[in-house]
Amino acid sequence: MGLLAWLESLPISVWMSTSPSVWAQPTMLTLHTMGMGVLVGASWVLDLRLLGISRHIPLSSFRWVFPAVAIALAINLTTGVLLFVQRATSWGTAIPFLVKMLLVVASVATLVPIRSLVFRSDPERPGLSARGRLLALASILAWTGAVTAGRLLAYLVP
Repeated sequence: MGLLAWLESLPISVWMSTSPSVWAQPTMLTLHTMGMGVLVGASWVLDLRLLGISRHIPLSSFRWVFPAVAIALAINLTTGVLLFVQRATSWGTAIPFLVKMLLVVASVATLVPIRSLVFRSDPERPGLSARGRLLALASILAWTGAVTAGRLLAYLVP
């Protein structure tokens, strides 16, 4: 708890939690939400294609997803840390937060093998592998769980 209390006492943490400025918590929440929309939305578009929706579109057409996801992940990592430090002592040990972090890591972990599927895909063979479908399903479930756990933080953790 010492580390969590120290994080919460940092000047940026105090500013984030007490400042009436629109640049403090409101902006961080907005950027976090927008980043999440891009991150999860782009991932879902690719996941749905891997599950068989729009099979006529070659997987190679989805290469744009990975730079978009990387940028959104960087935004969410930055804003997420800033949102976390202002409530470190309550969120750092809260089950919904720990579940959210575990699911975010699982979601991001699915991106690596999915990326290799997309970049190795053959435009002449648009077939779907069982592995690709399983990864897509795991990604959708993990992102859904991460978003849900994140939202529950507002209601379950003081």
